[in-house]
Amino acid sequence: MQKQIIGIIGSGAMGAGIGQVAAMAGHSVVVYDNNKASLDKAKTSLAATLQKLEEKGKITSAADVLHRLIFVDDIHAFATCELIIEAIVEKLEVKKAVFAEVEKVVSDTCILASNTSSLSITSIAAACTNPSRVMGLHFFNPAPLMALVEVIPAIQTDPELVTMAAGLMKEWGKVAVLAKDTPGFIVNRVARPFYGEAIRIYEERIADMATIDWAMTEIGGFKMGPFTLMDYIGHDVNYVVTETVFQSFFYDPRYKPSFSQKRLLEAGWLGRKSGRGFYNYAAGVTMPEPNKDQVLCKKIFDRILAMLINEAVDALHLNVASAADLETAMTKGVNYPKGLLQWADEWGAANCLAQLDALYNDYHEDRYRASVLLRKHVFANEKLISNFTK
Repeated sequence: MQKQIIGIIGSGAMGAGIGQVAAMAGHSVVVYDNNKASLDKAKTSLAATLQKLEEKGKITSAADVLHRLIFVDDIHAFATCELIIEAIVEKLEVKKAVFAEVEKVVSDTCILASNTSSLSITSIAAACTNPSRVMGLHFFNPAPLMALVEVIPAIQTDPELVTMAAGLMKEWGKVAVLAKDTPGFIVNRVARPFYGEAIRIYEERIADMATIDWAMTEIGGFKMGPFTLMDYIGHDVNYVVTETVFQSFFYDPRYKPSFSQKRLLEAGWLGRKSGRGFYNYAAGVTMPEPNKDQVLCKKIFDRILAMLINEAVDALHLNVASAADLETAMTKGVNYPKGLLQWADEWGAANCLAQLDALYNDYHEDRYRASVLLRKHVFANEKLISNFTK
């Protein structure tokens, strides 16, 4: 059976990466961008990447894959595409305008998907004459390497598209999880405390950045500490997602951004990409040494883990995703050492609840309110995983 023709809107890192994935899966791919320089850069970069993959024996022929990719600055080249994936700037009005424009070019049966990490799919779909063909397909960066794709139907989306999309992602070698169309979907919602609570601990002078990072990597087993990870992601991305989620949740204090990170963004200290963020990456600069006090670091880890577990449990309570998809999303999307529901069962839901209640008693902030589902499971003495994956 002939493969679908895939269209990609945007030739930045995400757009080019998704295009590479589709082309390597055997599809003809049309990469569109109205910026000719960006298109040329993407083509050159992809050619080099594919050549390296061929040299390593990961693909048979770089030329064959590259031949399936065409780079265009004329949106009418999408006329024969059967699936379009948008990967442009995270601004709702821009995305809506682009979807409305693309819909005039494509066939009536063409599916339109957004790679947004936190914006409303329902709102994007509303910009189209036929919103039932619109959905979210959220890849993770770098798209060719990260296994997870969040599949997000809008309330208008044809249910059959969800099954189709999940099957297609499997064909592309990805792991698909189904997420409700709520701010941040699964990963960017559940992961917020990893960053936010770490910054809060730093701002309160409980510990410095290096110590917090050490606590989460050496005691918690995370691959990167929160400050190292924020610098790696870039504050122009990480802070903006936090702010978007906070605003979209009607200013729920659980997702409140920090001035510490906002000031970095304002200064242009975006992290590794600019040479400075929470840490200074300039040549010759020595990174700060952590305080490896086990008691202090265990308190830091416990506080952040309790917040993460609470967020995952609340997402389960509000039907953002199934228990299995929540676990998959956090292990495949952000490489957590284990799923947060599993962690809750192993660590003890009662221990997690005690941590949260102690924080709430200290601060009297809604930020630390325990999920009703967590409290119910503590009183019922039930395991979260076994109870929700029967």
